[in-house]
Amino acid sequence: MKTSNEEDFKRDYKTHLKHLKLKGLQPSTIDAYARAIRRIGAHFDYRLDDLSEAQLTDYFSNLLDSRSWSVVKHDLYGPGQPNDNHC
Repeated sequence: MKTSNEEDFKRDYKTHLKHLKLKGLQPSTIDAYARAIRRIGAHFDYRLDDLSEAQLTDYFSNLLDSRSWSVVKHDLYGPGQPNDNHC
């Protein structure tokens, strides 16, 4: 059974992907950003609205233990926030 957090996340995720497409990003870039958003969402039980800077710093620091800097860089600087006005 999906939680309300997961349902809200999926709705916002789909909207964010549309914004990235309208922004004119290449499909491979959108795919990389989408993976990052899904990975972050799953790690934080789909509760992204109230994350602290410390939580995110710890997450990305720990991610470097298992992923390359290239992956972490995409995750850290690429996705933006679903409600950013990117388009």
